[in-house]
Amino acid sequence: MDPFILVSLSLYFILMIAIGLFAFRTADNSIDGYLLGGRQVGPRVTALSAGASDMSGWMLMGLPGAMYLTGLSSSWIGIGLVIGAFFNYLLVAPRLRVFTELSASLTIPDYFENRFEDKSHLLRLISAAVIIVFFAIYTTSGVVAGGKLFESAFAMDYRIGLYVTAGIVVIYTLIGGYLAVSLTDFVQGCIMFVALILVPVVALTEIGGIGETISTATQVNENAFNMLTGATLVGVISSMAWGLGYFGQPHIIVRFMAISKVEHMATAMKIGMSWMIVTLLGALAVGLIGIAYVQKFDIVLSDPETIFILFANTLFHPLISGFLLAAILAAIMSTISSQLLVTSSSLAGDLYAKFLRRSASEKELITVSRISVFLVAAIAVIIAHDRNSSILSLVSNAWAGFGAAFGPLILFSLFWQGMTRLGAIAGMLTGAVTVLVWIYGPININGQAASAWMYEIVPGFIASSLAIILVSKCTAPVSNDVQSKFDSMMQKLASLKVS
Repeated sequence: MDPFILVSLSLYFILMIAIGLFAFRTADNSIDGYLLGGRQVGPRVTALSAGASDMSGWMLMGLPGAMYLTGLSSSWIGIGLVIGAFFNYLLVAPRLRVFTELSASLTIPDYFENRFEDKSHLLRLISAAVIIVFFAIYTTSGVVAGGKLFESAFAMDYRIGLYVTAGIVVIYTLIGGYLAVSLTDFVQGCIMFVALILVPVVALTEIGGIGETISTATQVNENAFNMLTGATLVGVISSMAWGLGYFGQPHIIVRFMAISKVEHMATAMKIGMSWMIVTLLGALAVGLIGIAYVQKFDIVLSDPETIFILFANTLFHPLISGFLLAAILAAIMSTISSQLLVTSSSLAGDLYAKFLRRSASEKELITVSRISVFLVAAIAVIIAHDRNSSILSLVSNAWAGFGAAFGPLILFSLFWQGMTRLGAIAGMLTGAVTVLVWIYGPININGQAASAWMYEIVPGFIASSLAIILVSKCTAPVSNDVQSKFDSMMQKLASLKVS
């Protein structure tokens, strides 16, 4: 490894650990402080933390790789994500922040149980199980991306990359909790923002400008700049349906629960959406420009998901290359850390504290959360030993699982007073099972596997919504206590002029 790159990466690793130590020394020493930062996180950190934890290694590797292979037709995913993120801020963020504070909910399963007065704890148990299962897949995608980065960029063993990536994340997440995750996400979001502006601009200049880039890219793929190439109505719906997933991603919506004031949500939305649009455009540009660059300079690119790494290593001084490679690590680590924290909160707060040791002290719960962080990371590393795992495929499966299981449930619970406990359970199970059957079941449509014909989040989201409505209509009305809580939330929102 070039010594300049080593210096850049070492400084990045030191900074992440230093932030973890800072958070450890300054955070509220309680389970609320460890899991939600004491609900004192400002709008800027909230926005970039939500963005960075959302846009994992797939944005610098998976999405540019898809763009490199198919051209502008891959941009439908980005369009769907922008629309979904906007409505997530608009519809979910303020209501979830208010209701989770009124009900003293620290986790998503905690919120479900309190929202529906579920004394059986069944909602908590099922939702915690969904989080653990799908985050095992999702966290694995980040660790795989780290392994590929070390293998492609540094000519190091793929497994060493797994251990280093997971190890650094575990250190600062384990010691600093939510505050460390949020602050490191903020820094990582800034690094990603700069990198995704710098790389496509320099690459474009190196090729000879926009005209030369278009001309060269179309020699390789004449439809590279045609959004409708190979597009069908089902295909466009499938790509844009990625946006539906936002409503059910625990590692993203937990950011809304932790913001200091609901009035700050509008500021967070402006910052978050601006960051997202710029970085997504940059990621798409990297893949598109990469088609022309590889053709013009006669380069062999064995893995399209490493096009960003190719640019970082060939266009810049090693010191800058190290910074750009750190951007990939930033994208990877920001998502892994968020997922580890949410999963550990479910293991400690939703399973351990409610089913194993109800008398556990806050200190004990924090200790269990930290142990859970380590165990979940270890499982992800074991699963990630399969070098052939596709980053985008792993992310898409987990994203669909959460989007279908939790998305309709979150939306209906925040907007429909008549939704019942059994309706919530039916919707969550129906969404999760539909996604799994759509992916792994023996279903063929028009000669294709079901998931190849249409993205599994679409049938999962629809089935979950129908189950919620039908079962809620057929079961006993909600109790007066549930109605009272919902009315209190609406009154609080009205007083803040948030609808």
